[in-house]
Amino acid sequence: MKQQSITSLPASPEVERRNRMIKYSIAMGVRIICIVLMLFVQGWWLVLCAIGAIALPYFAVVVANVKIAPRGAEVLRPGSVEIYARPDVRNADDEVK
Repeated sequence: MKQQSITSLPASPEVERRNRMIKYSIAMGVRIICIVLMLFVQGWWLVLCAIGAIALPYFAVVVANVKIAPRGAEVLRPGSVEIYARPDVRNADDEVK
């Protein structure tokens, strides 16, 4: 059986949640910038900012909810418990004849 190392374990739920919140906050910050820029730009830039302001919430949620597991994140679990006995130990039920 392969030994499990601490570096191959998945991130804790708190760390994972924090990373997702950071990704979502950055995307929403870009959306706010798009909304503010819509007040000052004209022409194709206005359309580009409007598309960004409308589409970014969807992509922010999708990107924030994607769970990216690090390589080797599969936790190995034992399949069953095996009991080994030394061959020189006799049970009390065994009789020597």
